[in-house]
Amino acid sequence: MIIAPSILSADFGRLRDEIQAVEDAGADWIHVDVMDGHFVPNLTLGPPVIACIRKVTTLPLDVHLMIEKPQSSISQYADAGADWITIHQEADAHLHRAVDHIKKLGIKAGVSINPASPVSLLENILQDLDLVLVMSVNPGFGGQSFLPFCLDKVKQLRNQIDQNSMQTLIEIDGGINSNTLPLAMRSGAEVFVAGSAVFRGTNYKKNIEDLRNSAAQNS
Repeated sequence: MIIAPSILSADFGRLRDEIQAVEDAGADWIHVDVMDGHFVPNLTLGPPVIACIRKVTTLPLDVHLMIEKPQSSISQYADAGADWITIHQEADAHLHRAVDHIKKLGIKAGVSINPASPVSLLENILQDLDLVLVMSVNPGFGGQSFLPFCLDKVKQLRNQIDQNSMQTLIEIDGGINSNTLPLAMRSGAEVFVAGSAVFRGTNYKKNIEDLRNSAAQNS
């Protein structure tokens, strides 16, 4: 299992320290939520901040673009240091072209689907992806409650990936904590984005250990 703390829940006034703290606490990736205030009703950060993050961690940067027309800025996020770039199925009418663009830059390519979007929308591109991100909340804000029906989509993806011997990872994001992570893991997810479950309090190491222990005890 891969734990990817979402810096959306970090203290941005101490972002360098927060990133180093979760790296020391045992995080596997750093998840970076990019929002443009149009595709989702919030505004976060862009390539300059990601470039700064790149300088303070050796962990893979998992960049989730919740933006309109992502293809126009993919190169900027690659240049900033992203290791993984995930775009939304709902945000680009030319998905194959955008995914090909990401991969030609030497970056791992992912596609995300919102809670209301069916898995069938990925049928013709799944074999080209390194990662599928299932949103288990409606994107745009941290701290939302987990939507259980999204587990069915994880199961559908797991079946398709396994039946076709694909290497595509399944990531889940939204409301992930020690109660919901085991459910997502049993459904077939492998990468778990956790915001408030990691950044709450001051003991990030214990928070990450609690997530891992919950998976081990309930798998």
